Amino acid sequence: MRYFFVGTVLLFGVIGFLGWMRRDRAPEPPQVEEIALGTSTAPVPLPPVYSGATDIPEVDHISKLFDLRSDKLPIVETISFTSRVPWLKDRPAWIADYATHYQTSRHFIARSLNKKLDYFTQKVSPGDQFNVFKRDKNLRFHLLVDLARSRMLLYYFDLDAGERGLLKTYKVGLGKADSHRSSGFLTPIGKYELGEKVAIYKPGVMGLFQDEKVEMLRIFGTRWIPFGTEVEGCSEPAKGYGIHGCPWMEVANGQLIEDCSRIGKYESDGCIRLCAADMEELFAIVITKPTTVEIVKDYKLAKLPYVERHFP
Repeated sequence: MRYFFVGTVLLFGVIGFLGWMRRDRAPEPPQVEEIALGTSTAPVPLPPVYSGATDIPEVDHISKLFDLRSDKLPIVETISFTSRVPWLKDRPAWIADYATHYQTSRHFIARSLNKKLDYFTQKVSPGDQFNVFKRDKNLRFHLLVDLARSRMLLYYFDLDAGERGLLKTYKVGLGKADSHRSSGFLTPIGKYELGEKVAIYKPGVMGLFQDEKVEMLRIFGTRWIPFGTEVEGCSEPAKGYGIHGCPWMEVANGQLIEDCSRIGKYESDGCIRLCAADMEELFAIVITKPTTVEIVKDYKLAKLPYVERHFP
């Protein structure tokens, strides 16, 4: 009996000592599985979203592209319309001929010619003036999209002069959050060349979206510019992604109005959205020049080429 009592005391003593050791010991850190971004279904941390952030340059020099006065930007020039031009011998020239010759879209010329946000009217008389991109400039455009701040910065690159200029900062709508994507959103990261199959949508124009016939204005707004090819560091293939306007919605009287409440939010299936005024402006500027879109989690991480030129 005495031995049983002693054994019981020793047993409880050992259990108590082990319990004290377990309690005093720091807990083991959780095991973290290392994953290759873009190749695993394991969730990745979502990037922070800086709603209303003010640490990004808010710039707008677009009016200087269309201004006929002396303070216009150095990448454009003002010309006077004449139907007799040296590059056409067999017929009079029209606005479309100027657009082709100067690699400047008709929409761009129309806005400059009309001196207002009219990208279609092309009524022109001899002596009328408008701006075009300079033919002696080797230009391309670069769109830098900041996922965290829902902003897009439009730059021009002057390849021969080795300079870049920030033209405008746009507020955009982006893809839904997705912790399984390397970008943290349905919008991919990486550098893409924009494609050539652009589109303009007006009320009543129908098309296929997700195998259903829909009025395209309700999905893509007034303009569509697709991603063309992957260039560098792309987390997803280019196909299916693009830049387009906000969807339009039907109000009580059956009229369609643009839903710009989508801007600054993460609600798309991966595309970049802009309000119609911004989308039509961007469309007029970039569609006749090589243009790259670079999507990053934070614009400060982008390594842009060339020396930046600042404008007053």
